[in-house]
Amino acid sequence: MTLSLKGCTHGALMCVPVLPGIIALGAVFGTVAAQKGLTFLETVLMNSLVFAGASQFVAMEIYSAPLSWGTLIAMVGVTGAVNMRMLLIGASLRPWLGQVPSYQTYPALFFLTDLNWLLTLSEYDKGTRDWGVYLGSGVFVWSIWSLSVVPGYFAGSLISDPKTFGLDVVLPAFFAALLVPLWKGKRQTVSWLVAGGVAAVTWAIVGGYWSIFTGAVAGALAGAYLDD
Repeated sequence: MTLSLKGCTHGALMCVPVLPGIIALGAVFGTVAAQKGLTFLETVLMNSLVFAGASQFVAMEIYSAPLSWGTLIAMVGVTGAVNMRMLLIGASLRPWLGQVPSYQTYPALFFLTDLNWLLTLSEYDKGTRDWGVYLGSGVFVWSIWSLSVVPGYFAGSLISDPKTFGLDVVLPAFFAALLVPLWKGKRQTVSWLVAGGVAAVTWAIVGGYWSIFTGAVAGALAGAYLDD
């Protein structure tokens, strides 16, 4: 396993196509936080330290001022539930990052997202063993995400609805395109269908972001118990 500036740069450049989606979502979160009454400092700190996309929006749905212990516990609970998929995502990186010294691996896991996870797996399957691809893409996405909340907080009403500009489909389209080279046969096909089906049913019945968690778990179980 190697770590180089070239790998980090390559990982960052791979994220460029989805910049509009990242910026739009970050800005919208800034708007939501401002509407909920968070100060600018609180918004920046939550956005940069939590760095959890969908679960940040879920937490804001629950948040109310003044903040009580009950509300705080509920926010932590839903954030943990939505991000539960990271247990499975992190485990899938074990063949690569498992060979990296722990003092490097664990701090780097802070930058783990769905996006750079997919990019990392794609590059690993191509034979890349420079984990700078993971680190560079993660740091790049975190930096853009942290900065995009600023205009959103002060002028987010201009893009309060990403659907107006079609920005809401940028990230899903990018993820779908990345899945294509990862397909290897029956196991992936069935597990993806199971994940998508369970997520769709959960979304239709429960709503919210629980479909992310149920879809991830269902797809992982299907992939684990099915033979190619």
